[in-house]
Amino acid sequence: MSLYGMMRTGVSGMNAQANRLSTVADNIANSDTTGYKRSSIEFSSLVMPTTGGAYNSGGVNSTIRTAISDRGDLKGTTSVSDLAIRGDGFFVVQDSGGTPYMTRAGSFVPDAQGRLVNAAGYQLMAYSYANGVPAATVNGFQGLVPVQISDGKMTATPSTSGTFSGNLPSGANAIVAPATAPSGNAATAQYTNKSSMVVYDNLGNKVMVDIYFTKTAAGSWDVAVFDQSKAAAGGPFPYGAGGLLGNATLTFDGTGKLTGATDSVTFTPPGGVPLKLDLKGLSQIGTGYTATGQVNGNGPSNIEKVTIGKDGTIYAQYQDGSTKPLYKIPLAQVPSPDRLIQQSGNVFTQSPDSGDVQIGFASEGKRGEIISGALENSNVDIAEELTNMISSQRSYTANSKVFQTGSELMDILVNLKR
Repeated sequence: MSLYGMMRTGVSGMNAQANRLSTVADNIANSDTTGYKRSSIEFSSLVMPTTGGAYNSGGVNSTIRTAISDRGDLKGTTSVSDLAIRGDGFFVVQDSGGTPYMTRAGSFVPDAQGRLVNAAGYQLMAYSYANGVPAATVNGFQGLVPVQISDGKMTATPSTSGTFSGNLPSGANAIVAPATAPSGNAATAQYTNKSSMVVYDNLGNKVMVDIYFTKTAAGSWDVAVFDQSKAAAGGPFPYGAGGLLGNATLTFDGTGKLTGATDSVTFTPPGGVPLKLDLKGLSQIGTGYTATGQVNGNGPSNIEKVTIGKDGTIYAQYQDGSTKPLYKIPLAQVPSPDRLIQQSGNVFTQSPDSGDVQIGFASEGKRGEIISGALENSNVDIAEELTNMISSQRSYTANSKVFQTGSELMDILVNLKR
């Protein structure tokens, strides 16, 4: 029986070294594969019970380990959609059937539908800004959608908010009676200062609005917003029917700071949606009238280019110069990444030993930041793999000699003559 055990031990050793050589072969073959994580074999002894003075040889067990938590070096590229992670997180991707996976392989390029797909055919998943600023689903993949960016799709966004900053001159001596302020829209209306702004309606058309600031008392100003297209010929007052879009009264304290409950004016441009113009940036001090302002929204325009921030936000820059956030890329994390199950295409799924998937955004915890225009190299060390190959070859040969010796001893026993 000891000879049979000796031969089985030799076979066990050859099988273990064959497994090790298989991992070496995979590692070398994928040494240039983006995001590839090297595999290795860990050996453990298999001891058989010994009875009396007879020794029963055991064998060796081999366990596959994948160095998923071992990061590869980053290399720069010229493509904005090439993504790498400087941290412990994983991109969330899905296959054509909609099954989610995790990966570090960020070589994404647009397909025919504008979806970002990596070299293995997996689609990048993210949260959309279509319904406002996204929030992560911390314990699952729900809410994620494929990132899809189409250069040929034109977009127009109505203005919903804006800011107006500057100074209203405290030294303005001409105080206008409230009855003759612009908000009354009379032909004899008087005002202190005036500015105009461009806003956008629902179809992306530009709408000009006139904004009047009128001092009606010490520290008190009337604000009135009009549709410029309704101005009277040679006027501008009185504006036509529906010309007054909104008005408010501002109050300033003795230091020139805006006080009171009113710090904005809300109005609806023709063909648009309600727009809140924030006026908190206004002051009333002893200098001249100054004004700066901006609103959101944009007219019909094609996407000119796409940029991706370190926080994972995908921005579209349109031909008119405006930018708009489209998606926010999350990063997945598990308590024990080296216990994830490796699948074809450099993707991973959770296992009972890896722990549950946790979803968040870049720079949260140890997830790291997203680097656009970079890729993660494989973490394979060719010199180490060649050394392992030589070591495995010699160990395999030695184990085969053990098997051969046992076979020869069996031949001697079989051929013994009385």
